[in-house]
Amino acid sequence: MSQYYDIGDETLWNPSNGASRLFLGQVSLYQAELGLPSGIGPMQADECQIDPVVFKEFVDALLAWHRRTTHAVMAALSEGFVATVLVLVERAGIEVNWQPSGSAEGSLKDLQVPAAPVSSDAAWVAALQYKSRELGRFMAV
Repeated sequence: MSQYYDIGDETLWNPSNGASRLFLGQVSLYQAELGLPSGIGPMQADECQIDPVVFKEFVDALLAWHRRTTHAVMAALSEGFVATVLVLVERAGIEVNWQPSGSAEGSLKDLQVPAAPVSSDAAWVAALQYKSRELGRFMAV
């Protein structure tokens, strides 16, 4: 069995039920963490519609949150989810905002001392894009 993540008539991802269940659980977690809807609709009859406008806003906020994270464990835990949603936005042709947010909001929340080293913006983007491309090879359409 598998499930479908679609924008309109285009399927972006067709994961197994187990992978989909874990992904949707993480979607709920990050919606709560960011205080934003994801644009990923409910799974009905093994199909889920994604609202591209809302999804873009969610992914932009997720990238900004992930970039600000200085807690090594939180960064490691979130990296796989971030890479997964990046595969979906790329397949949907959605342009995301890779620029770091100017907001310091949340910058002292969950601070880890010593903090994980902050890489350059270009290195951070390149690493996430690489992980996303590699992961995308294993995400059936």
